[in-house]
Amino acid sequence: MRALARAITLVERRDPSVRNLEDAIRNDARVPGVTGFTGAPGTGKSTLVDSVVTLLRGQEQSVAVLATDPNSPFTGGAILGDRIRMQRHALDPKVFIRSMGARGHLGGLSLASREAIRLLGAFGFDQVILETVGVGQSELEVAAVADTTVVVLTPNLGDSVQMIKAGILEIADIFVVNKADLDGHGRAVAELRTMLNMAPKAVWKPPIIPTVATRQEGVEQLWEAILAHRRHLEKSGRAKELSERRLRDETAEVAAELARDRTRRALQEDPTLTERLLKDGTPYRTAEEILRTRTDN
Repeated sequence: MRALARAITLVERRDPSVRNLEDAIRNDARVPGVTGFTGAPGTGKSTLVDSVVTLLRGQEQSVAVLATDPNSPFTGGAILGDRIRMQRHALDPKVFIRSMGARGHLGGLSLASREAIRLLGAFGFDQVILETVGVGQSELEVAAVADTTVVVLTPNLGDSVQMIKAGILEIADIFVVNKADLDGHGRAVAELRTMLNMAPKAVWKPPIIPTVATRQEGVEQLWEAILAHRRHLEKSGRAKELSERRLRDETAEVAAELARDRTRRALQEDPTLTERLLKDGTPYRTAEEILRTRTDN
């Protein structure tokens, strides 16, 4: 576990040695099942994830949890407190819980999450659970990384129109109405079902699973729905399509990151670029010049 933690730290730091590490584990890497949990703060995502981990350990499956927390825009620090809610698994050698700072990335996931999943597969984990920051309309990236995206809601959360504006209906493979023991649970489910009926017809219709995570209620039904969605992906051929798209997206993301770093370095090292930029006021032209003439730097 220490070796895995150190490897993920290297990934987060964007250490150049990560390339050699990935080459070394390429032949040993397996593909774990990846489930993403997203939703607004206060919906009980961490408690629900903890309950899912308990269920999976009862089935003798190994589980890794990547929980992403927001960073301070001033210091860059993050509290990384999600694992506090998962203390009952802290000493289980088949459970790995890692908090990662979002580092200002608005998609709700750390940029290092994709590479961390690959490492977790190489270390033999059966299931990987992603828990996103929980910042409302910035939660959509999880759908591009996870096999199955679970959107967690609670009764009396607020205006249901906000879900449509945030794109939540489009990314959800499964809806969970957590804290189903609260008043308003039935109304929340009815409103959600109405909105789903208004959406365009699709081959997969997201089920709505009521849960009370603190009492482990509905968690088994949730996991059955996740497995059903994975079977649907395999049967329809979508699983292979999604895997290929993830590789393309990750490659584009890495290329963008490398270009950003090279551009910043060029602007710092070559004062003439900054002078020309201030004179012309055309960032596009300067950026194109940097990428065209300094790609090998």
